[in-house]
Amino acid sequence: MNSYYPTEVEPLDDYKLLITFDNRERRIFDVTPYLSDSFFAPLSNPAVFVTAKINPLTVEWAGGIDICPDELYCNSTLIE
Repeated sequence: MNSYYPTEVEPLDDYKLLITFDNRERRIFDVTPYLSDSFFAPLSNPAVFVTAKINPLTVEWAGGIDICPDELYCNSTLIE
């Protein structure tokens, strides 16, 4: 499997992310299923969720919370 890396991220309503990957695909990733995990629980606070940004390899939030780029790609929905 090829690995694709996010180049842009935009937090959306309902704990979703609009992510552009380095292959130019735009995809929607739903963070909701992850919020029950204690590691991701801080993201349930909308003020924290909207801090999503790109680090060199993936999407990251305040406090070092991140999600593997393969997870972001494989579990997201293509929109274009």
